[in-house]
Parts: sequence; structure tokens; C-alpha cells
Amino acid sequence: MQPMSFEFRSRRSMLTAQRGMVSSSSALASQAGVSVLRAGGNAADAAIATAAVLNVVEPASTGIGGDCFALYYDAKTRTVSALNGSGRAPSALTLEVVRQAHPNAAEMPIYSPHAVTVPGAVRGWEDLLKQHGRMAWREVLADAIHYAREGFPVAPVFGAAWQAYGTWLAARPDTQDYLPQGKPPQVGQVVRLGGMARTLEQIAEGGADAFYQGEAARAIVAALGAQGGVMTTADLAAHRSTWETPIHTDYRGVTVYECPPNGQGLAALIALNIAEGFDLGSMAWDSPERLHLMIEAMRLAFADARRYIADPTFSAVPLSGLLSKSYAAERRALIGAQAMQPPHFGTPPRSSDTVYLCAVDGEGNACSFINSLYMGFGSGIVAKDAGFFLQNRGAGFSLDPEHPNALLPNKRPYHTIIPAMALRDGDLWAAFGVMGGFMQPQGHFQVLAAMLDDNLNPQEALDRPRFCLLDGTADSQIALEEGIPVATMSALAELGHPVRPVSGRRRGVFGSGDIIRRDPESGVLFGGCDPRKDGMAVGY
Repeated sequence: MQPMSFEFRSRRSMLTAQRGMVSSSSALASQAGVSVLRAGGNAADAAIATAAVLNVVEPASTGIGGDCFALYYDAKTRTVSALNGSGRAPSALTLEVVRQAHPNAAEMPIYSPHAVTVPGAVRGWEDLLKQHGRMAWREVLADAIHYAREGFPVAPVFGAAWQAYGTWLAARPDTQDYLPQGKPPQVGQVVRLGGMARTLEQIAEGGADAFYQGEAARAIVAALGAQGGVMTTADLAAHRSTWETPIHTDYRGVTVYECPPNGQGLAALIALNIAEGFDLGSMAWDSPERLHLMIEAMRLAFADARRYIADPTFSAVPLSGLLSKSYAAERRALIGAQAMQPPHFGTPPRSSDTVYLCAVDGEGNACSFINSLYMGFGSGIVAKDAGFFLQNRGAGFSLDPEHPNALLPNKRPYHTIIPAMALRDGDLWAAFGVMGGFMQPQGHFQVLAAMLDDNLNPQEALDRPRFCLLDGTADSQIALEEGIPVATMSALAELGHPVRPVSGRRRGVFGSGDIIRRDPESGVLFGGCDPRKDGMAVGY
């Protein structure tokens, strides 16, 4: 195996440990996960503990009113399983209902009660705990309950985002917990979320059923009904997660795993397949030649993803064709010296605001986990007294009845949140992810290229400046992060790319990631945490 680069070129040092490691966008959350590992829990237990604390300390990004996805590597069986913890549209929600409520809408309204799908996170947490965990609800939720009840100091990056939502939050009902003293908290101010604490206590005592059939469920239905929503307590009680077979492809000697549709992990795998035919490692990472090829590969991937990704229960997704190397070669041949016109989706051969975290325990089990409300503070609708925001993931549906992702009752929408994992020769190579809407598959593509084409360590890979197709479509404007040379930006513009330089706090569009690598011989873990957020990799 080629040795990993250990030169310190990063804004922070890579973390090394052996008995366990957690990386997330909050130091408090990462420490909660490691505390669970030290108490005898495994990667699944640590992931839930970390996610629960993130639910409290980053309430605009994630929560029990949202969804989750996970990939889990079982070191004994050397297998990867995929958990789909996303919710479905209410059984009474149809295109006609949406059109009647929003007669002029060309797309799903993002802040409508009809954009709220059943929250899948809590059932997903429980299913991950039952399938792979060792600890009880009370143990994994202990730190989250403590921070919600006793308070937590607001972190700098998240605090700045919270401040930006002040006017927006003030215009919405039942948001007082999130506006202490009538305004967003300052960085370092201690915030307590009493309603959230009570709801987490109920889950700790009664599990997921306490959420889906108890006070929280009634609060969800009441909050949505007050604004014209059609979700019922029966919709919540009927919700189930699904365990699925992950999709994968090989890139530079590792097998990269993603959750299957309705998630957009497919876009990352298509881009990797296309890029595999280019010798990216022979080009400077910040050269216009290399970035042009990677951007074009990503544009082609999104053209297919936005056409084909949908709930496979309702629309067959031609996965084997989209992931075939021969199809990748056909798509690769479309890339020329200039930026192509917005590419159309292909015809593959057919056959029969978010938080990411990763945890690896001392036995080599790993969990790649992501939890989200979609947009900042989700729909802006709070389940009164239960203390949490509801996601607006239904905004991912299409209102075109002929589109595979068209809204239907009990259907899951196109999902942006995607965890990832990679194996080499059956051993865990990395658990990783990059959060941030349509940035996520682009982030997976870019950090993998950094580690596999350029031999960077996890922290260096996350520090590297990124590009982002802003709205995840083939004709997106392309944001280029500060740190990419101005000459490269200019050259890409001359090639026909609609580039937009981005710096400072606006760099949030490039997402935030976490990576844990593992040496299969020594068991040593190598962790990186994105400098664009408040997070930290923690190990012992």
C-alpha cells in the first residue's frame, strides 16, 4: 500500500488514535461520541450519541424533525449495510392538494406545510441501535439531554449563522426557545432548549414509539394542521426505516460505497467513474486543466442524477447501467477542451443545512452517518412544546407528474444527504462525508481525488479549496473557493465555465466534511475535520 502523506500542510493537524475516533462539526458532539466509545459502546452507539448532541447544539442544521442515512461497516463480517432513515409524504398529500394551496408554483414551495415529510431520524436512530449497537437509549442520549436541559455555549461559525436567521425566526410562531431574550444568541451565550430536553427524555424512556405515537407526534400534526398541512398521526405511526444494499464503484484501488436512491450518492459514483479515465494525479490540483475535467464530470453526473434519482418503490432507477464503466466511457467522451453546453441526461443500459459525522471503534467497526432538516431550520415550523423544527425535505419533489421524482402520497423525495465509506481489499479504508445540499456528492468526489490521486492525508484533503456547482444541475453557476489561483479562475471562465469566486463566511457553500481513515495492520486511525465549521475529530 502506498504510504500516506504526513507532511503538515494543513490549517490543523491530522488526529491519530487507535481505540476509537469520532469526527463531527461540533467539538461537544464529537466528545459525546468518544465518551460512549470509552464506556464500551461501538461505532453505532457513538454515531447516535454524536447525532443527538448535534441535534441540540446545531438546531438549524439537524434534528429529530428531520431524516437520517447511515452506512455501517461490520468488522467481523467485513460487510457494509445501508440504512435509509428518510420519511415519506403524508398519505393525503397529492399534486392536486399542492396546486390548490399554491396555484402559481412551478416547484414545491420550500416553506409550505406540504414540504414537510414524516421525520425519519428517530426511527433511524433506533434501527441503527438495534441492528448494530450495544447500548440503551438512555446511555446514548445522556449528553444530548444534558446540553438541552442545562445549556450549551453557542459556537462561533454556527452562532454567526444563527444570527443571520434572527428576523426570519422572529416572524414564525413558537420559535421562542431559539430566540432567547427575543433575539438570536451571541457566540458563547449559554442556550437551553427545554422543549427539546423533554422530547429527548421521552425518547430515552420509550424509544422511537414514544416519538411517533406520543406527545411529539400530536405536536407535529397540530403544528402542520394549523397551517393547512395534511399529515396525520397515522402517517407518523406507520413510518418505518429500510435496510438496503449499498451501491458502489471502484476508484484507484478502493471500493467506494454510497446509499442507493432516493439519495444522491449515485452522483458521486458517476463522477468518479467518469474521472477514472483521466490521469488527474499528473496534473496540479489547482490547474485549470484538472478542474475543468472534474467540473465537467460532475456536470454530467448531475444531469443523470437529477433525471433518474427517485424513490425506487415508485420509479425504477437503472443503477447497473448508470454505474457501468462502459456507460462512464460514453459520457467521458463528451468532455472536450471547452465547457460543454449544459449536458442532457444520458440513456444508460437497463437491467432486471445538514450535519455529517463518522465514528470508528477500536474493533474496526465504522459508521458513516448524516442527519438533516434540509434548509436552515427546515420548514421553519416548530412542533410546539416539543421544541424541534420540522424538515422541508418534501421540497425535493417535482411537480411534473411525468418526472420519476414527482410527488405522490407515501413517497420518499430526492434526498441530498449522503454518507460514504470506502474499503480496500475488504478492509475499512475510510468513513467520510461532506455535508451541504448539492455540494455533498461534489465533496465526496473532491476529497477522494485528493486522497487517492494526490495521496493527501484526511486533514489535508478537507483543507483543500473546492469548487461547487451551486444548484446541483448541469448548467449551475460554479463557485470557486478562495485559495484557488485567480489565474485558474480566469482560465476556467475563458473555457466557458460560469465561475463565481467565493471567500470569507460565504465559503459555507462548499460544505463541511469529516474523514476517518484506518490502517488495517496496526488499527491506527487517522482523522480529519473540516476547518469551515466549529468541529473537531476526537479520539483516544
